[in-house]
Amino acid sequence: MGTIRLTTAQALIKFLNQQYICIDGNESAFVEGIFTIFGHGNVLGIGQALEQDPGHLNVIQGKNEQGMAHAAIAYSKQMLRQKIYAVTTSVGPGAANLAAAAGTALSNNIPVLLLPADTFSTRQPDPVLQQVEQEYSAAVTTNDALKPVSRYWDRITRPEQLMSSLIRAFEVMTDPGKAGPATICISQDVEGEAFDFDEKFFERRVHYLDRKLPTQRELSGAAELINASKKPLIIVGGGAKYSEARDILVTFSENHNIPLVETQAGKSTVEATFKNNLGGMGITGTLAANKAARQADLIIGIGTRYTDFTTSSKTAFDFDTTKFLNINVSRLQAYKLDAFQVVADARTTLEQLSPLLEGYKSEFGDTITELKEEWLAERERLSNVRFSRDNFNPEIKGQFSQVVLNEYADALKTEFAQTTALITINDTIEPDSLIIGSAGSLPGDLQRLWYPTVPNTYNVEYGYSCMGHEVSGTLGLKLAHPDREVYAMVGDGSFLMMHSEFITAIQYNQKINILLFDNSGFGCINNLQMEHGSGSYFCEFRTHNNGILNIDYAKVAEGYGAKAYRANTAEELKTALEDARKQRVSTLIEMKVLPKTMTGGYEAWWHVGVAEVSEQESVQKAFEAKQQRLTYAKHY
Repeated sequence: MGTIRLTTAQALIKFLNQQYICIDGNESAFVEGIFTIFGHGNVLGIGQALEQDPGHLNVIQGKNEQGMAHAAIAYSKQMLRQKIYAVTTSVGPGAANLAAAAGTALSNNIPVLLLPADTFSTRQPDPVLQQVEQEYSAAVTTNDALKPVSRYWDRITRPEQLMSSLIRAFEVMTDPGKAGPATICISQDVEGEAFDFDEKFFERRVHYLDRKLPTQRELSGAAELINASKKPLIIVGGGAKYSEARDILVTFSENHNIPLVETQAGKSTVEATFKNNLGGMGITGTLAANKAARQADLIIGIGTRYTDFTTSSKTAFDFDTTKFLNINVSRLQAYKLDAFQVVADARTTLEQLSPLLEGYKSEFGDTITELKEEWLAERERLSNVRFSRDNFNPEIKGQFSQVVLNEYADALKTEFAQTTALITINDTIEPDSLIIGSAGSLPGDLQRLWYPTVPNTYNVEYGYSCMGHEVSGTLGLKLAHPDREVYAMVGDGSFLMMHSEFITAIQYNQKINILLFDNSGFGCINNLQMEHGSGSYFCEFRTHNNGILNIDYAKVAEGYGAKAYRANTAEELKTALEDARKQRVSTLIEMKVLPKTMTGGYEAWWHVGVAEVSEQESVQKAFEAKQQRLTYAKHY
């Protein structure tokens, strides 16, 4: 076998062009493209290599390192982890900006290739521009901060190290059981250093995602648990979506009359119109799902991590009478809640489990239909919330006075309720449209109220709940499905945190739609404060003289070159949405919504830290209430 002389960066780009993935016999290129912000450390290495020959890679210039990584994450998630974008940054601050995005990818088990530049391997120019120095080690660089938020991490200080490192990184990213961000830091002098690479290294490489089959022991044990149960409940997690288990979930649920409930990552695996789908589970879940969970004597967790929001901080179930069966490609996740473990692919397991349950029906009977109808009536009520200046009863408990609500109504010139706005959007946009969200009160409203009628149209990041993911992620959705309308569901707090790739979308004529819910504050955390006895402290956006901050976000969007709208009623919102659909440029619809008009909790509880000692009686009571709740929580 011959060799080919290339720089390390040229070898990297050549290798990325030759990576393919095979799922169920279908092969496709795994790396779709690369997001770049060039700076010292990568512009003369990876930048030169891309300029010389990018191959099939789609090269996109980002505006913020974290933002472009969020776009890559949303793209991979929407593509069911079957395609990725790489992300390259400069050394120092550029690399540090990747940390929040890497944590987002890791928490959500999303593959993304991060390629931050690093300091000199020779150390001769040390300390080079943007290099940090530690007295205890000269080997430490900014990129060490990415270790805890990477599934795989390596530093390249010699060209030949690239070969084994890349193969290892792609093994991790293409393994459903441990998929996550792979970070390869390349010393900036090494990026431009040449080496005689084996030609074989650049041959077409196919990564096979063979479905892991359950063992006979696992199948027999799972069947025994289900057959012995009276009221089993299926929790549909993200792993079910990535396994493309929609059809077997519907059949399995129908055949055995087992209700489905969803995590944020699992939502829209099965469309909301399916009769046995009771919607979101847990703290941000529906009343129907949480009531069903309370009745269940067997929880079948399919591809879920059992986060505290799904389990209501481990109080959603009757642990004295309920057993757990977990189907997950990750052994770590399968062990959660002391469950019987089936470490295997979700779709394949359900297909092989079905024949072992012939004749089995749960005892839920008509309860599933009754629970669903009860919830849909509540959803209908929330679709038409009307504000009253005299006696408005907020959906969220707290001490937000009527006087303050009226102040907001006057300052923002609105009486629009957030739930009304959200359901209006759901009823107006095309059913195959894609939505994304991440932080604030919107993920709770979305998990409860959003009614997807087309599978895999709901892309809410709630594993890390990273503020700023929404707008950047919308660009990723558009790259995944250029033929569909895509919408960011974002609060003003998250929009201010980051919307850098809104400009990138406009620059590359990738039409995205930003739906901005402006309540002039960090409303979700304000709720958390006030529900636990504190006052409203530094979560409202107020001016130096205590007025309410009123930003014209529509004007900001127009300055970027987007088409902007202002909509403070349901009628105005419908008109704006219909016109936005006709546009070829990116759009932003600014909605001034009143605080405390989001959904409340439905028989769920969240374990948060409350001050044990306080001079406020309301805080003392909140702590006592927390201690009482803890008596119902499990500790494993």
